Amino acid sequence: MCDITVALMPTNLAIDDSLIEDARRVGRHKTKKAAVTAALKEYVQRRKQLEILELFGTIDYDPKYNYKTERRRKRSP
Repeated sequence: MCDITVALMPTNLAIDDSLIEDARRVGRHKTKKAAVTAALKEYVQRRKQLEILELFGTIDYDPKYNYKTERRRKRSP
């Protein structure tokens, strides 16, 4: 088994103060840390969405598959 521990360490970054203040205000965050955390989460989410979009048109599907039949099918718990 692998035991991964995430360490939260203070990080010093040179971020434009006016930019982070705008993000804090627009996002209605109480702290700079909250604004940066929210921005990073949105960034990661957006990048993951872009990865999914790159798959568009690359996945083969069965033309005989009937999703309506599958919806009505009873599934065992």
